[in-house]
Amino acid sequence: MSEAVSCHNEKAEMTADSNPFLNGLWKQNPVFVMVLGMCPTLAITNSVRNAISMGLATTFVMVVSYGLISMIRKLIPKQVRIASYIAILAMAVTVVDFLVKAISIPIYVALGAYIPLIVSNCLTLERAEAYAGKQPVLKSMLDGLGMGFGFTIALTMLGAVREILGAGTFLGFHLFGANFEPWVLFLLPPGGFITLAMWLLFFASIKERSAKREAAALEQSQPQLTGAVEARA
Repeated sequence: MSEAVSCHNEKAEMTADSNPFLNGLWKQNPVFVMVLGMCPTLAITNSVRNAISMGLATTFVMVVSYGLISMIRKLIPKQVRIASYIAILAMAVTVVDFLVKAISIPIYVALGAYIPLIVSNCLTLERAEAYAGKQPVLKSMLDGLGMGFGFTIALTMLGAVREILGAGTFLGFHLFGANFEPWVLFLLPPGGFITLAMWLLFFASIKERSAKREAAALEQSQPQLTGAVEARA
């Protein structure tokens, strides 16, 4: 039984490691699994537009900076690796800051200080240290792309719930009639915590059901394996 479980875990780890892009989308989703980057997650997800913009900005920073970090990882002394990562992240964030300002002033104003704070985001620093600083360039960029898209999807899901319930709109388009009374609470900071808790509970229940199904399937297959071994003996 224990050998089968350990074999299953090893296969899962191999699959996750060989698919860094898909890994970031679901198995290690930055928000719903790893619970990283909570400051922008709770602060700017009061609308879908802001959520998508922040997610794409973070994705760009992660892909560019992780590629550079991986490229020069062997040249960076261990004593200054964190400072070097921060410098590379700051360079990419500066580019994003100018791009957002050039594309849309309203979005730039709405995101405010959270664009520069991508540099110190626990998500970007954690993946730089745990993955990009140890893996080849392509894998590092795919990891940044997967984590960035996973972050964007999570922010969009939170932003959709908060905007629909808090304003009755989606991307600025009104969804309900004039009699709809918005739940303004969801546009306020407590609404961010409530929405995040709802999504975390939802995905935790899915994960629990999946684990129970896998355990049941493993228990059913174990007697068959034991019988096959005894028959051969």
